Amino acid sequence: MKETAVFEAHSSYVLGLIFTRDGGTLVSAGMDNLVKLWSVPDWRLVRTVEGHANSVNSLALSPDERILATGSTDTMVKLWTFPEGALLHTLQDRKKVVAAVQISADGKWVAAGSYGGRAMVWTLAGEPVVGIRAGKKNLSSVAFSPDGKILASSGLGDDITLWSLPSGEPAGTLSGHKVAVGSLAFIDGGRYLVSMGYEGTIRFWDTADWREARAVTPGQPGLRGLAFSPDERIAAVSMESGVQLWSVEDWKLEAELPISTKAVNGMAFSPDGRWLAIGAADRRIRVWKIQ
Repeated sequence: MKETAVFEAHSSYVLGLIFTRDGGTLVSAGMDNLVKLWSVPDWRLVRTVEGHANSVNSLALSPDERILATGSTDTMVKLWTFPEGALLHTLQDRKKVVAAVQISADGKWVAAGSYGGRAMVWTLAGEPVVGIRAGKKNLSSVAFSPDGKILASSGLGDDITLWSLPSGEPAGTLSGHKVAVGSLAFIDGGRYLVSMGYEGTIRFWDTADWREARAVTPGQPGLRGLAFSPDERIAAVSMESGVQLWSVEDWKLEAELPISTKAVNGMAFSPDGRWLAIGAADRRIRVWKIQ
């Protein structure tokens, strides 16, 4: 593994990262209220998107990459044309921090997870679909199943909650983590839901019966983030001041990437698996070449 680029991307924490499908652009979100587009592989700033009044906490691209969704501490979800960055819609469910956004695989819906235990789903045309009262605790992650029939939500607290769509009715609760569940991802075509607990455990839930199929431990508590390589053979796990790469099949540690700052907040693999971009509290993005 080789660190090939380090550059100051925002004037405050880097909070979210996503590559375009062709790998030609890296999109970043920052605590400085901005979204930025960077060309790959020269990491040159191409465009700055302004419009939020507070920290941009999460990013999502529609499958056709014509719409970018952003969620912010200013309590708004905004939908933008991509890559132009023209504002299409401003959406608000409650006056609470929006910590997570995701767009469904069919491009029909955008979901937001907010503080105060609220999840909301809209169409990409900005029409409300369903509001979900997920409890009183802050949500930090939402994930659509690949078929769009389930929305999973998590945050502060021990449990992951499943919701049927479009009704928003409860579809189950997954228990086993402690304190908080910080990341959710459907993998293997939706066969598994993977969750990351702050206590230091990553759990694989079989979506056929929603039982825990597997639990693995990177070896230390305080996990901050989880990202899978495009072929889902490698899992990148971020801690306070470093990132570990694990083989998913046998959960063997493949590499440790030292990060010379605390609070790694965003990670993204390029579509070809060649690059891993890492955002952190020191305002910088670090790009590692993955072998």
